[in-house]
This record gives sequence, C-alpha cells and structure tokens, in this order.
Amino acid sequence: MKKFFPQDWNFCRHFAFCAVIFSGIFLCSSCVPKKRLSEEPAPSATSTEVFATEPLLDSELAKLSRVLSSLSERAKQAIPNGNPKDFLSDLNLVLESRKNFSSEDLNPFYLIDKKHPVSENYVPKNLIPLTKNEFFEINKNNLSLRSESFEALKKMAAAAKKDGVTLTVSSTYRSYEYQKNLFDYWVKVDGLEEAERESARPGTSQHQLGMAVDFAPVDDAFFETEPGKWVYENAPDYGWSLSFPQGYEDVTGYRWESWHFRYLGVEACNFQKKWFGNVQQFMLEFLHAWEDKL
Repeated sequence: MKKFFPQDWNFCRHFAFCAVIFSGIFLCSSCVPKKRLSEEPAPSATSTEVFATEPLLDSELAKLSRVLSSLSERAKQAIPNGNPKDFLSDLNLVLESRKNFSSEDLNPFYLIDKKHPVSENYVPKNLIPLTKNEFFEINKNNLSLRSESFEALKKMAAAAKKDGVTLTVSSTYRSYEYQKNLFDYWVKVDGLEEAERESARPGTSQHQLGMAVDFAPVDDAFFETEPGKWVYENAPDYGWSLSFPQGYEDVTGYRWESWHFRYLGVEACNFQKKWFGNVQQFMLEFLHAWEDKL
C-alpha cells in the first residue's frame, strides 16, 4: 500500500501507508516517490501544523491507511501519486453525491459481484418502464430502470442525438428469476466455465440493481459503432461507467463487455478516472471498504 510523505504528501511507489503517530507525524520506511501528477508545489507547512488547522484529517488519514491496505495489489498499483487531502476531498464529493439518489433504496455505489450478492427478493423501488421516446431506441419489451439512472440515460441520449448519434438500449433491470433463467441458458449453451465469464449468477448481476444498461449491439462490435464510440468518449460526463473493461477479467470476473455501463453519477466517474485507473471495480471495492471500516 502507499505511503504519504510528510514533506510533500505524495503517494509512494509501493503503496505502504504510514502509521499515524499521536503528534500527527508519519513514520515512513524507505521508498521511492513517483513524479507528482500535479505540478503544484508541496505545502510548506509541517504535518503537525496542517493537523492543527484540520483536526479531523489525521483520523481520516488513519482510516484511509486501513482501507488502502485492504485493497488488492492490482488495485493499489492503479492508484497514482497524489495529494491525500485532494483524494479525501474528491472522496467526500462522491459521498455527498449520494444525496442525489433515493435514500429508500440501495446505496448507488453498492458493490455487487461474484462475492457480494443481493437477496433474491430485492427489487429496486420506483422502477420506470422504458417506452418509445424521442431520446433513444429500445429493442426489447419490459425494460425498466431505477429513476435516477432513467433520467441520466435520457440526458445522455439527448446529448448523443444532438451529435447525430442514436443510442439503442437492449437490456436494463433484470429480476433474480430472470437472471437465473438466463444463466442456466448459457450454461446449457456454452458450459459452466464459459458461462461464468459472460453471465452473472442470479443475485450477482448489476442489472438487478436497476442501474445498468446494455447498449445494442450486445457484442464486441459495439465498441466500433458510432454509438459505441460516442458512449466511450462521453458517458462519464453523464455519470455512466464501463463496468467490465478489456484486460480486467481477473478483477471483475467477466470478460470485456463493451456494451455494459452502470450509472454512478458524475462525481463517482471523475473519482474513478482520477484515482483508480478508470476501473470501476477498483473504485467500488474502495468505497465498499471505506463504508465498512467506520
């Protein structure tokens, strides 16, 4: 895990985070700092002076130490050098953005994957059906989304329309039972090992959260289409994040799905890009650990 130098507040190469001492000074073992992401000069104040004006910072840094140390080595390696105060500031923006989501439903950053399922009885509240509209096309019946992601999809699709691009939605919310039938189908077609790479077991699909969209065509060709190119370039500006990037099957559990995006909000997308190598899974694992280590 990373260390923070008291002199320049920089993350270090080996991600070893230093212990916080009562005086507020970090004790660091030797490590080699990387080049700073920002050309901004290091603060001139000593660590104790900084803590004197920000009494909560030392406890937050201690918590950050625990959380970073709990991440996988690959996640740690994705985190760039930077100012820990900037990191915590950006994190607080993400946490504050939860106010933009319904408090009656699951946390918008809920970590759902092969190790973190939801109940078979879970259904998002206030699902909104997708019908024929002026913003985007739909190629299936019975599509629906949680209200926040529905509004964000309309906004993104409207922007795409202005650029001469029409998005087509192929899959949205899926119930536990629907996902069970789908997974069983792919096991019969491709066998269990291959199905595990391409289809989620029931209770572990992002689609059950009502916050994920599959754009058409639902295959690798989407990346090369005009809608695909537009989404890849612009989706984060509207709060949509690619869930299963290429080259991260060992991290996400699934092969590349160029068509699958999850709505997280603009603040979270910015946080993901700046601090987690633009890998959604790394950020969600961090947020899960942050909430868990209160």
